[in-house]
Amino acid sequence: MRWDALRTVVAVLAITAWVSINEFVRNQVVLVEHWTTHYAALGLEFPAAPLNGAVWGLWALGLAIAVVWLSQRLALWATGLTAWWMGFVLMWVVIGNLGVLPVGILPVAVPWSLVEAFGAAWIAHRLK
Repeated sequence: MRWDALRTVVAVLAITAWVSINEFVRNQVVLVEHWTTHYAALGLEFPAAPLNGAVWGLWALGLAIAVVWLSQRLALWATGLTAWWMGFVLMWVVIGNLGVLPVGILPVAVPWSLVEAFGAAWIAHRLK
């Protein structure tokens, strides 16, 4: 395998791990009470089964691939901002539209997701 391809794979895996760890800690540790209370008020159970985690892992992998692709074309700040918009803002619009977004999490989720997106961009730029 060529060095460039290996670095790309390492970047994708590192960003996938970074994003997955952040998502797990934020949603399953720090904000789990907000999520479960909000879902219970909707008459739903918060989806926290291993299969849901696997789907979020695929989401993290997809975001990682996008961040690496963006990092090859954009500056660090533009990569981070675009990744944040694609990965988080658009997701919040969708889950808000579905009525399952607990708006009370946003004061924590917005800054945390910015750190997550810009951290992913930094990893991609550092490893490219």
